[in-house]
Amino acid sequence: MSAPAVRRTQQERREETIGRILDATITALAELGYTATTIGEVCRRSGVSSGGVFRHFPTRLDLMIAAADAVRERQFANFEAGLAALGDEHADISESLRVCLELLRTACRAPMNAAWYELLGAARTDPALREHLTPMAERYHAQIVDFGRSLPVAARFPADVFDTLLLSLVHMFDGEALASTVHPQPEFEVRRIELMARMLALVTSDISSNNEQ
Repeated sequence: MSAPAVRRTQQERREETIGRILDATITALAELGYTATTIGEVCRRSGVSSGGVFRHFPTRLDLMIAAADAVRERQFANFEAGLAALGDEHADISESLRVCLELLRTACRAPMNAAWYELLGAARTDPALREHLTPMAERYHAQIVDFGRSLPVAARFPADVFDTLLLSLVHMFDGEALASTVHPQPEFEVRRIELMARMLALVTSDISSNNEQ
């Protein structure tokens, strides 16, 4: 006899349903854009009825904000996993910086991050979305800074310099990801990583020299 199926708890069923709804919303945003990501489209992709969607997310706006927050959580989980897989094998500062830059670019180019870009673009002309997305973006960038400060390479920079450099790099890769959809330039992308790694290594060297004087 086969083992009896394990019955899921109500909380587990609820979380599974919410996960399907958010997965459907994120992929629809990335593939179709903000306007076309309707409740009907989310229902079609998730297999959840409109009543089921509204049971967990009272309005479409609530769903969009929840999707943005899910992207944030998944991006950090993926980045942490990428760093953990690398270990401490990159002792050379230039190589360590290059690897971190590659991971940052990969995060910005992740398909689900396109959902975040769609929401940012829509917020420019949608006051309600902008009002709700602004504090989330502030928390997102603050979390990026906090996470970055935990990296060994952060100790080589003054805190204010590191924070500025990190967010500048995030915005650079955000812009690169958006521009590449209409004008990919792979030949520049390879050189950009190498150039930025060398420039940052020079900055750390200058800082070390000034500290020794």
